[in-house]
This record gives sequence, C-alpha cells and structure tokens, in this order.
Amino acid sequence: MTHELKLIVQEARKNQVLGIKNVLATVVDLDGSSYRRPGVRMLVSSNGAMVGAVSGGCVEKEVQRGAQSVFKTGVSKMMTYDGRYRLGCEGVLYILLETFKISDEFYTIFRSKLEARESMTLSSFYEKKDDVEGDFYSVLAFSEHTKFRFSSVKRVSMVNHALKVFKQTLLPCFKLLIIGGEHDAVKLCKAAALLGWDIHVISSIKDPKTLSDFPGAVAVTSNTPENFDTSTLDTNSAVVLMTHNFAQDLSYLMKLQHCKLPYIGVLGSAKRRNQLQNDLFEYIPELKETFVNSIYSPAGLNIGAITPEEISISILSEILATIRNKKATSLKTISGKIHTQL
Repeated sequence: MTHELKLIVQEARKNQVLGIKNVLATVVDLDGSSYRRPGVRMLVSSNGAMVGAVSGGCVEKEVQRGAQSVFKTGVSKMMTYDGRYRLGCEGVLYILLETFKISDEFYTIFRSKLEARESMTLSSFYEKKDDVEGDFYSVLAFSEHTKFRFSSVKRVSMVNHALKVFKQTLLPCFKLLIIGGEHDAVKLCKAAALLGWDIHVISSIKDPKTLSDFPGAVAVTSNTPENFDTSTLDTNSAVVLMTHNFAQDLSYLMKLQHCKLPYIGVLGSAKRRNQLQNDLFEYIPELKETFVNSIYSPAGLNIGAITPEEISISILSEILATIRNKKATSLKTISGKIHTQL
C-alpha cells in the first residue's frame, strides 16, 4: 500500500505545479468480496488521468465519473460500486472521494519518512452510504503531533459527528537486497520492481555495476562481504544471494546471522545448501536455529521454473508467501474466502 501512496503523492505534486486538480479515491469499506480490499487508493486528475487502482479495472471509470462533482464543488462525497450483478466479486465497495492537496511541508516530511523507513497511519472518516456529500476526509499521521489532512473543505450543510473511521498502518516499502550482478539478478530486479519494492543491489568489486544496469533499482553499489553493512536491513526486508560463488555466499551469510530477516534466498542445488549449512555450523557452532530456518535454498517455489524470468517469479512468490505467512497452494483448492475477514 505504501508504494501506491508514494506514486499518488508524486503524481499529485506534479499536477499541482501544472494547475491540475486532484481527487483521491479510497476504498474505506466493503460488503462481501472484491478484487481488492479497503485501503486501496487511486488518484483522479481533472485532466482525465488516473494513477493507481481500486479494482481490477472495472470500477475505475465509475470513480472517475463520481469525482467530477468533487472537482466542481470541492466537497467530499461517498459513492458505492455494487459488483454483485456486474462482476464476479459479489461485493459492494464504499469509496471516499476527496480533494487531494499536497503542501510543501507534507511533501518534505513524507519523503523523509519514506527514506527513514518509518511507519505512518492513515485514517479516513466517512459515512457508509451511497452518493452523499459531507465533511469526509483522510488524515495521514507520522506521529502524535505531526498530522496532515488531505481535504480542507467543510461540508456545506450539517456536519455528521458520528462518522465511521477506517484506520490503516502503512509500513515502509518492502526492501529487497539482491547480492549479485549477473543476468539473472537483473531479471529478478525487473520483476520485483513491478511489486513496488525498494530494490537495492550489491555487485562485485571486481565487476562493478551501476543503476543503468538494473532497471527498477533505487541503489546499486559494489562491495565485499567483509565491508557489508547490515544495519540498513530490518524485519521488512529480504535478501537474495546470487553471487554464483560458494565462498562469497558463505561470507555474506555469516554477516547476515544477526539480522532478523524473514527471508534469505540462496541460489544453488540442495547439495550446495547442505554444504553451506555444514560450513556455517563449523564456523559458528552457536548458530541460531531461527537464522537457519530463514534461509531458503534452493530459492524459489517449485513451479517448474526454467528460464531466469521464471525463476524470478518463483523466488518472488516464495518471498510473498513467507512474509504473508501463507502456504503456497492453488486457489482452486480453497472453498471459502481467499482473504481473512475484515
């Protein structure tokens, strides 16, 4: 969710410079099931452009039409989209539409919090009704004393003080550290970029790479295991070792032992994995079991991947399943709801 808000803020900022108005659409409630869940957002601009999505593509045009009155009056409104008779989602979406203005102060703090990898809280105040105007709004809080309200226009008629609240904690963008600079590392970087992750790459000192070599990465450096700084990694991060060098992988793993990472992927065979584990215990007899369990090697789900692109998909799927605490199974085996009840 954070990376989507990041794109929305960036686009709104550009639009404001050009004198283009913005409306933020937020799914704040849901009856039944839907393609996406409450907390998803999209930006609708007065020039007809849209950034983000609140569904798979079927709802967006309706949202764009609903936003026209907000452009004219500046007053927030609620709208619904009933997919029970038009879609296979069998649900009703409740969508908050509000003017979206980015102040210089907000933009500066927002960027600094993203870079510092700090969480933030977004609260939306609304009525669970269709086609009703009011003082509905969203507040993004970086701390108890640092809060920003997106819309500042009050309702023309009586204000309802019994508004419902949809509250959401936005974690830092998920960070993927790729250690390796070969062709397969480039493919993994490109695929991960589609997920909106913050991708950092470490290549070899002997064969240094640059940002131009890794489309989608936010940083590319060259380093050695000895000088590798693990302080930038947190529990919302994953590492994939793609050095194709046993000694290098072993050295990096030894440096990663104190990091509380949910996922460390290592390319190679099962035989190579066993050798890595044996050597790790030989060098570090007191190695913690939690660290060993965080190592996934060979990296990736067994989906029959052969090409570098397919292998990238299998690795990213395994990372997602791990951080979401899911056992990878086919959705066709599920008889109930896909997602847990809100």
